[in-house]
Amino acid sequence: MWEQVVFSFQTLFASSSDPTWLELALKFFPFVVLLEVPFYILVTVGVARYGLRANRPDQQRERYPRVSCLITCYSEGDDVRKTIESLAQQLYPGFIEIIAIVDGAIQNRPTLVAARNARSLLQGTQKRQLLVVPKWQRGGRVSSLNAGLSIATGEIVMALDGDTSFDNDMVRNATRHFDDTGVVGVAGNLRVRNAKRSLATRMQALEYLLSIAAGKTGLSEFNLVNNISGAFGVFRTEFIRNLGGWDAGTAEDLDMTTRIKQYFGRHPKLRIVFDPHAVGHTDAPDTWRVFFRQRLRWDGDMFYIFIRKFRFNLRPRLLGWRNFLFVVVNGLLMQLVMPFMIVGYTAMMLFTLPVGAVLGVLGFIYLAYLASLIFYFLLYIVAVSERPLDDLVYLAFLPLFPLFAFVNRVHCSFSILQEIFLQSHLDSSMAPWWVLRKTKF
Repeated sequence: MWEQVVFSFQTLFASSSDPTWLELALKFFPFVVLLEVPFYILVTVGVARYGLRANRPDQQRERYPRVSCLITCYSEGDDVRKTIESLAQQLYPGFIEIIAIVDGAIQNRPTLVAARNARSLLQGTQKRQLLVVPKWQRGGRVSSLNAGLSIATGEIVMALDGDTSFDNDMVRNATRHFDDTGVVGVAGNLRVRNAKRSLATRMQALEYLLSIAAGKTGLSEFNLVNNISGAFGVFRTEFIRNLGGWDAGTAEDLDMTTRIKQYFGRHPKLRIVFDPHAVGHTDAPDTWRVFFRQRLRWDGDMFYIFIRKFRFNLRPRLLGWRNFLFVVVNGLLMQLVMPFMIVGYTAMMLFTLPVGAVLGVLGFIYLAYLASLIFYFLLYIVAVSERPLDDLVYLAFLPLFPLFAFVNRVHCSFSILQEIFLQSHLDSSMAPWWVLRKTKF
């Protein structure tokens, strides 16, 4: 078998130096050539462009708008104090209104008590206000966000998770983009707070660096930010109110991002920006079992949003040609079709080739992917990272990332199938079942 592995690897390596690019492309199909290579070239160019532009000094700001921070709380307990304190201690000269909405306050009384007791954390601070809103009947995350939006007085509104804390310059960095009247949303940069707890959290921390910190930085350069995270999103309040607030159902973050982009075709100057220096810290699942359960919902929600809910709205006239093509390639092909192509391609090799030949082919693809990944990671360190020394630690975990990504893609195909046949979006932890089943989709 090992002779077959070496022979397959040497054959592929030899063909890589041959000028017959079509033959080489077919050997990589469908892993990278048609979909992933153009996407990562686009992101890499965007990251390099950001790195060259980031050294320019910022202009002096003339105003600091009032900010309302909507903290959606459910079962965080004392952890909500970390979130409130990190917002109270912001280095921001403007007014910050902190609104903590406790969903299902009757069964989540410890969280309600912790939020109320957090008022002491604001002592000695100026232009800071804490409002605690108990929602006695649980209605879900969307219900909490809309409740907070109805009483928010800030020009800028932030949608934040109750277990997410923030760097003390987050508000200043996030709100500066709204000096441009075309900016209607800013996606914040999330890092994994409990990264050192297990291998699962380490790999998720690395994934966040590559897909959020680096990936969205590159996409933001071309106004192609794919999602404003539900744990850390910043919006122009008037615009969100004109949209009618957040819509019922799961995946409210991708839903809101897609609804905002529905105006890009008619109003080309509108923008969604990602700021890698507006940083929030969140806890990731620390076991593989909980991790895959979380991704079961996340990956299934992609099908729910793009196919069930917005299939008739994904048009160039609404999204604009740039975002329309991006949604087709990244949202539909890469996220919904690619997992099945990878599973089918791997299964075809297993059934038609000797095991040694399969390992040789996969080994060659692994090394090619790892080499591009190392380049991409080092570019992120140089051009984007605000903590380069801390992030360099993850260089040791890069050899595991291709395997992590492959398993994620296989699991993604299962998640999509579950959504297709079982409509898993109707049974989500984001809201009670009786709320989710009232939606039209």
